Formats: sequence, structure tokens, C-alpha cells
Amino acid sequence: MKVTVLTGAGISTESGIPDYRGPDGLWHRDPDYEKLVTYDYYMADPDIRRRSWLFRHQSPAWRAEPNAGHRALVELAAAGADVWIVTQNVDGLHQRAGSPPERVLELHGNMFGAVCTGCGTRSTTREAIDRVLAGEHDPSCLACGGILKTATVMFGQGLDPDVLEGAVDAAHECEVFVAVGTSLRVQPAASLVRLAAGAGARLVIVNGEATPYDHLADEVIREPISRALPELAERLRPA
Repeated sequence: MKVTVLTGAGISTESGIPDYRGPDGLWHRDPDYEKLVTYDYYMADPDIRRRSWLFRHQSPAWRAEPNAGHRALVELAAAGADVWIVTQNVDGLHQRAGSPPERVLELHGNMFGAVCTGCGTRSTTREAIDRVLAGEHDPSCLACGGILKTATVMFGQGLDPDVLEGAVDAAHECEVFVAVGTSLRVQPAASLVRLAAGAGARLVIVNGEATPYDHLADEVIREPISRALPELAERLRPA
């Protein structure tokens, strides 16, 4: 059985990572913080870039551990299901739980990598943060002097077309599509739900609040993810 799982911030909140976009999230409490992850602001202002690196430095993702929801997907794959994970998260918790990196499609990138916006040289977020903490105001690419940023998709940037293509294929080809911890209001990720349902997949939505796609679902689960996902994974185990 091929199972595609779309995960959003809700699966990681139980690991101590806040939902920045939610009704009580940081973006709503202090909209100025959104500039730190908005591409045009970031590229235009060295002070925004410095604050952005420090913001990443303070992220609870550095010390977060995978929870029962992440581990349930690993166990489902170990039981013989063909599991693909499409995630809107940048925290790497699926991989840390044991999901093979090649089967985790990170729509919004990964916060632990850094990339030069000029020449494309890859490095790590930790290296850039360490340079800021050591006194550099705006660490630049060591290869070409260009502007560095985390390997995440900021507001105003397009998704990686290869990752998106992989996500579309995973949604179109699955027998079961599970949306977990996502409001399904951010496109194009949310459109994967309709694509999977239209291709005949059984659709299961696990989320604390209503989503615009609940009416398409074969099953809607409102239980906490760390309890609901292990129970669902157990039901989806191949016979």
C-alpha cells in the first residue's frame, strides 16, 4: 500500500516547536518578525539578515526531539507500507525519527542548511550563526561574497520545482493520503489534498481545527496527533 502523508506545523508543536503562522503564532503577535523570513526584506537589509540569523539561533528546533507522530510513520514504513512524506516543516524531525531522507519531500526546505543566493554554494546554518555570534554583522558567502540565507523557502520565493513535482507524483499515485497538523490553507501544498482525492485515494485529515478540505475526507480525526497518528498507522499496516 502506498501512503502519502502531508505534514504541517501541528505535528511538530508537540515536540516544542511553535506554529508561527497560527492564530496565536509569532507572526500574528508581532508581524514585524515576518520580515525576517520574507525574501525581499531579507535581501535588501543587512540588519534584517542579522536578526534572521539570531532568530534561527533561538529556534527550539535545535533541541527538539521527534514525537510519537513522527515515529509512527517510521514504524508504518517498517511494517511494509510504501510511505512518502511531504512536509511543510523545516525542522528535520521526520529524518531524525528515522524516515529515509529520500522519502521526505521538504516543500519549504530545511533550516539547518545555508545557501549562497549568488553562487549557490552550500554550507550550514550553524556556521553562519557562529560567525554572527563571533561579531560578523552580516556573514557573506566565503566562496563569492554573496548573501547567505538558510536553505528554506522564504515568503516571496517559489518552491523548488523538483521537490514540488515529487510531491505531486506522491499525491497522485497513493492509495491513502493523510494530511496531518496542517490548516490546508497554504498553497500549493493544500492542493495536493484535492489532487489525491481526485485520483481516487482515501483521504484522512488529522487536525485540531476544521480545514477547507474536510468535506472531501473519508475520515476526519480531531484527536491530538501524538495519539491519533500511531492509532491510524496501526490501522494502515499492510495485512
